[in-house]
Amino acid sequence: MGTSLFSRVLSGVGNRLDRRYGWDKLPLPLGIVTLAGVRETLRATNLVDTNTPEASPTPAPPALADFEVRSVDGTYNDLQSPRMGAVEARFGRNVPLDMTHPEPGTGIMSPNPRTVSTVLLTRTTFQPATICNLLVPAWLQFMVHDWMSHGSNEPEDPWVVPLEDADPWPYKPMTIPRTRRDPSRTSADDGLPPTYTNTETHWWDASQIYGSDPNFGKLLRSGEDGKVNLDAKGLIPVDPSAPHPGIDLAGVQGNWWLGLGILHSLFMQEHNAICDELRKAYPSWDDDQLYARARLINAALLAKIHTVEWTPAIITHPTSQAAMHINWYGVVPPSLRRLLLPLRNEILTGIPGSKKDHDGAPYSLTEEFVQVYRMHPLIPDDFTFRTAGTRDTIAEKTFRDIAGPGARDVLEGIPMPDLLYSFGTSYPGALRLHNFPRFLQEFKRADGTQIDLAATDILRARERGVPRHNDFRELLHMRRFATFSELCDNPAWAKELEDVYEGDIDRVDATVGMFAEPLPKGFGFSDTAFRIFILMASRRLRSDRFFTTDFTPQVYTPVGFRWIESNGMASVIARHYPEVAQLMNPKNPFAPWPGAPGPASG
Repeated sequence: MGTSLFSRVLSGVGNRLDRRYGWDKLPLPLGIVTLAGVRETLRATNLVDTNTPEASPTPAPPALADFEVRSVDGTYNDLQSPRMGAVEARFGRNVPLDMTHPEPGTGIMSPNPRTVSTVLLTRTTFQPATICNLLVPAWLQFMVHDWMSHGSNEPEDPWVVPLEDADPWPYKPMTIPRTRRDPSRTSADDGLPPTYTNTETHWWDASQIYGSDPNFGKLLRSGEDGKVNLDAKGLIPVDPSAPHPGIDLAGVQGNWWLGLGILHSLFMQEHNAICDELRKAYPSWDDDQLYARARLINAALLAKIHTVEWTPAIITHPTSQAAMHINWYGVVPPSLRRLLLPLRNEILTGIPGSKKDHDGAPYSLTEEFVQVYRMHPLIPDDFTFRTAGTRDTIAEKTFRDIAGPGARDVLEGIPMPDLLYSFGTSYPGALRLHNFPRFLQEFKRADGTQIDLAATDILRARERGVPRHNDFRELLHMRRFATFSELCDNPAWAKELEDVYEGDIDRVDATVGMFAEPLPKGFGFSDTAFRIFILMASRRLRSDRFFTTDFTPQVYTPVGFRWIESNGMASVIARHYPEVAQLMNPKNPFAPWPGAPGPASG
């Protein structure tokens, strides 16, 4: 599709309309066409392979029956390229490779990341994002843990960040460990920009729950009826092998907090409910068959929820909402969709069930994708917990109280219906300047180390060669900002930006620019980030055979296919916690529930 005449015409029309009017200012049908054209341009020009000739041997193929389910390590999703998207596959790029070299010398520290953190990002007054609820950041990190991790940082030769004498940071100078080196580099990579690998699979396969290591399953699985272990309250067991006590058992445990504990427990319960349904339909299946198929179904349900519920909650513009619906369902009415699925047409019936297409580059997630999902301002510093029944306040806690081992204490102490109700009636933070969580600027890890996550976010983008904001926009076929007042419509903040970046608009970091730039109507994040999103959101589905050529009742089973079609976030919550079924927002469980403070707009 990316090289067809239709795609080239659509691309040309979409980009002209977007540059002249802005996709978000056009009427709905024309806005959809414009976005489709922008996506075709990005597919044709902004998928860059970072691999050199592969030195790793082809992994041994699984048993024939296992080709119909996801492998633990992500191999053999693509049958012609078995290591594509697997554990330790490289991150790709969404910009040309020659634009991804880190800045030499002292340029990488200019301006000082700590200055950017303290002057531009520090939260003084909480700015709420009132279009959605606190399940939104919890879900986002739940998904990010599935998609990507650069692994443990290098223990030696850290970055050294100079500090002012008056800086209250307890260690001088500040040091930030470097990103783990790519273990797959060979002489063929000499002279090329640095590359990094993903310790998780790149596929949308629920690896945050199920892990990417076969040994993890020994702790996760009950060994009966395909189910996973849960305690009597329906909570994840505590990990007996964790280096620090009180951490829940999960495929990915980094930066653990209460929101992750809630969603991991919820979807492990959902896994077991799927197993019950499969057991009734296929009584001869053994534990392995039930487990593998339930994982396949659960992962697809997560992808559907993210596409048609989570995304429309954080970007409420009518055009983007319609576009996400089309991504999953296509443009035909529901009554015709099942009949037309054999056509495998992305536009008519949606990406699930369409023809697999890598759009000219081996599938991988990208460093730019990692960058735009640095959405830490979504996390509040303070949390209020209320009962689902009487709505009375039962606890007030800080983020520090509900992070790390503290998350387990809250899960044990407050009933899940009350936790869900509290998250549903609380707002996340807005993705703007001066709204970075204060506890994350002095985040104390379980091992006792302390980091300024805001300064780290800034340095990570520079270290990994993500272009500065104006270059980033231009490479995504967007207009550059000419002045600081054009970049930021808050005059005081624009002046701060100009001072920190010494009058050079082209030095503004991508993270800072995306928090500063004006937002399209109804958007929770920037239009710049949205360009990566519209490219990569569809790519995560379109490149995966389990969402395209193998998204069939034969592979998922008729029972599993119906489960995916008939369920969403609301039904999952209601199935396991019926006490809150009538308390949710009836339009979208990620939108503010009745009882949230103030109007659900902004």
